[in-house]
Amino acid sequence: MSKAVSSGNLLLIGFMGAGKSTLAKELAKELKSVCLDTDKIIENMESRKIKKIFENEGEEYFRELEQKVAFWLEKNVKNSIISTGGGFIAVKNLKKIGKIIYLKSTFEGIIKRISEHPKAKAKFAKRPLLQDKKKAKELFKKRGDIYEKLADITINIEKYKNEKEMAKELIKLF
Repeated sequence: MSKAVSSGNLLLIGFMGAGKSTLAKELAKELKSVCLDTDKIIENMESRKIKKIFENEGEEYFRELEQKVAFWLEKNVKNSIISTGGGFIAVKNLKKIGKIIYLKSTFEGIIKRISEHPKAKAKFAKRPLLQDKKKAKELFKKRGDIYEKLADITINIEKYKNEKEMAKELIKLF
């Protein structure tokens, strides 16, 4: 494992659909590390899908759950690859969790990426904030600067054919 990873976590941030979960799995495989997904942790905590959490309790409640997960990660998780939800950047202790890698893309690139997935319909359906494309694009613009400011490393995902190629590039950076 590289020195950067052995001293802490790698935290993948970026807009929904940027490939954070897929890249985290690939990095974990390459680095022989553990891969965690904040959305999956929340789903396990709540015993239900994020879409249901949004429908029943709303976004504010979901953001509170993200903060709980963030504090848990900071105190309990070391030497892991962590993929986050698109809005996880709002947690108060983000920088304390690990080195932050921003998976950057254009909005159109993300829509194209999801649309080309074999399970595109399901991928769109599980993202409550992507249901209204106009609102989603506004959210994308709003979050873009925040992702940039928080990132220790930014990687333009549209330059790579797949996550395996991205993972190899990121490993070289460390």
